[in-house]
Amino acid sequence: MAFRRLLRGRVPWETLDGVVREVVKRYDEPAARVDFLEADNWLSTPMAVNDRWFVKVITQQNSLVHALLTAGRNLGAFSSGTEGFFEHFGTPYQMAEHELEATRTMRALGVNAPEPVEAFEYNNYGVLVLEYIPEFTVLDGLPGDAVETHATTVFDFLHRMHDAGLAHGDFRGENVLVADGDLYFIDATKVRDEAIDDARSYDLACALGELTPLIGARAAVDAATTHYTPAELLAARAFLDFVNIRPDHDFEAAGLKGEIEKLASG
Repeated sequence: MAFRRLLRGRVPWETLDGVVREVVKRYDEPAARVDFLEADNWLSTPMAVNDRWFVKVITQQNSLVHALLTAGRNLGAFSSGTEGFFEHFGTPYQMAEHELEATRTMRALGVNAPEPVEAFEYNNYGVLVLEYIPEFTVLDGLPGDAVETHATTVFDFLHRMHDAGLAHGDFRGENVLVADGDLYFIDATKVRDEAIDDARSYDLACALGELTPLIGARAAVDAATTHYTPAELLAARAFLDFVNIRPDHDFEAAGLKGEIEKLASG
């Protein structure tokens, strides 16, 4: 536990206070009410300001953790027989700026995402400001029948990004929010442009691996086929073992591979 706290680091209270003051000054608010959000987040300190803005404060320590995670994920990609395709950011501000631009791009493609506001630098910290969605459930917090109603939308949104030459890079249940019956994608990460095909297959493998424990392998594959070809699912199959060793994914890989193979052979 102490090691986890060391890796995450802490943002000094005076810095958080300064960031909040900067936010309310930028948006001409007379006062601020801050709620620090309970989130198992290694890459920022998240908070809601005046129930209007979702603010992430990103530290040098968060940037270091991102570098470590990126290296580990790239090693895992090598185990799947491909070069690593994840990229690190040089500074906390670059992390904030990338997420802002990724959110803008997703919305331009018709993928629901919180409205982007801005990214700025504050005393060498990166600060990201997005629309705050106050009431939501993460996808993997829904009952299976509710997840199944959203499954085709998951693949629709991914396909929109993939068709535009983009990848999410960090698809998991907690990065898909459900609010008022609508899905929202958040927290897209950075992948190398020259490895985009592998990154898209990895996205697809992550989505299949996330949905399988919730709705079953057959239903997950059926939902994917509404937007992806058997050949694309076979390409994703190569990444399933890599995805399954990640601590944030846990599914029965053999059964999922079998469903993909049955589809491809049919």
